[in-house]
Amino acid sequence: MTHDDTTELRRLRWRSRRGMRELDRLFERWLDRCWTTSTDAEREVFRRLLDCEDDRLWKWFLGHERSDDAQLDALVQSIRQLPPD
Repeated sequence: MTHDDTTELRRLRWRSRRGMRELDRLFERWLDRCWTTSTDAEREVFRRLLDCEDDRLWKWFLGHERSDDAQLDALVQSIRQLPPD
C-alpha cells in the first residue's frame, strides 16, 4: 500500500466513526477486510455510504429499509454478510 493509500484509509477510518458502536464496527470490518482489494468504483460507493445519515444507515443495516440506490444497497448487503470478528 502506498503512502497515499495509507493516508486515505486512516482518513476513512476517522469518517467511519459514527458514535454508534455497531455502525463503527460494520464500517471498520469492511475497511479491514475489503478496502485493499476493492476497485475504485467500490471505494467510491463506500465513500458515498459514509455521507448517509446514521438513522438511515442503521435501518438499512438492520434490514428494516433498503436504499433506493442499487449500489449503496449492494454494499450494505455485502457488509451485513461479513462474518463478525
